[in-house]
Amino acid sequence: MPFLRQARAAVRADLDAAMRRDPAAHSRTDLALNSPGLHAIWSYRLAHRMWERGPRWKPAARLLSTVTRAATGVEIHPGARIGQRFFIDHGMGVVIGATAVVGDDVMLYHGVTLGGRSLQRGIKRHPTLGDRVTIGTGARVLGDIEVGDDVQIGANSVVVKDVPAGAVATGVPAQVRFPHQPHEDPYDALFAEPAIFI
Repeated sequence: MPFLRQARAAVRADLDAAMRRDPAAHSRTDLALNSPGLHAIWSYRLAHRMWERGPRWKPAARLLSTVTRAATGVEIHPGARIGQRFFIDHGMGVVIGATAVVGDDVMLYHGVTLGGRSLQRGIKRHPTLGDRVTIGTGARVLGDIEVGDDVQIGANSVVVKDVPAGAVATGVPAQVRFPHQPHEDPYDALFAEPAIFI
């Protein structure tokens, strides 16, 4: 029973987060039925629980993640660690690697990759994202790097180095800047750095 209560609370929190972040969403029911990003994260949470139970459960966890990828276009390895109120807008083409760590209240757009740059086994190969990070369409965040809290990564950027908290990273390779003013208005930021938008 505690698991079911936790699962229901997590689903409600995910739906509330999606409603806040998706201006096209009409209702929680609409999101629950039609959001591949939410379907992928809910499936991931089950696969991750299976993965954590030990070696005997890992093949089933991988199978579930493969079926989910086929159904949603989102590939999340069950070994990844993802925080609360995670949202993937549009979903298609997102890839999250096995050793990735994602904080709370993170938002990814379609086509984002949290990938590795090493083929070595048994090491952390994927990025760690802090809380409240937003990553734009098509961005690639690669390697065992740290992305701090409240970072924005622009569409189609390629990030291969640490990004400090509160920064904006855009370009190939990504260049880091800090907003000119605390709590910079995203509309004003559009003119300074168009790539942070989709």
